[in-house]
Amino acid sequence: MNLIEAIKSVPDHRHPRGIRHPLWLILMIILLGSCTGYWGYKPLAEFTKNHRSTLIKLFNLPPDIRFPCDSTFRNIILSLDFEVIAVLFNIWAGQTLPSTPGELMAIDGKSIKSTSVGGNSSYQNFVSLVSVYSHNRGWVVRHKVMENQQRSEIEAVEELVQELAGSQVVITADALHTQKKTIQLIIDGGNDYIITLKKNQ
Repeated sequence: MNLIEAIKSVPDHRHPRGIRHPLWLILMIILLGSCTGYWGYKPLAEFTKNHRSTLIKLFNLPPDIRFPCDSTFRNIILSLDFEVIAVLFNIWAGQTLPSTPGELMAIDGKSIKSTSVGGNSSYQNFVSLVSVYSHNRGWVVRHKVMENQQRSEIEAVEELVQELAGSQVVITADALHTQKKTIQLIIDGGNDYIITLKKNQ
């Protein structure tokens, strides 16, 4: 499936009476806008103004279409289940961005800005995106979403390593993943690894 078909698979939980724009179109605008530096609700609305004619032509939209406003982008982003999007992305990427033997794949986790709650207490929680990034091609080919109160980055990396089994790639990671189980999973999956070694092992 192409990217639009994948995005159309995202469930739309909005009430039918309040829908003015199809969900896939809003998500595509968010994706394209974010990739070109329009980060935030108001910048995304500005993106639709600056690239109106291109978007109409690209998606075969009516010439008099009213694009979503910043509050619509906000409501959609806040209500989305990003686990669903992550699964759909992984399916699409697996079909569209196949790995090649010997390819360098970096696995790393990054916390998502403005998701931290609980301050510096033991109740602190934040959302992280653990990604598999192709050194050779410069794009993310797989990822997982996690919350640090629910699971560790090490667990997410172990799952991604298992999903890469049989790819014959070289996996790179930082010292956090100098773990016997993680390395054994890489070896069992027929892949190689380059992992930073520090005093943790």
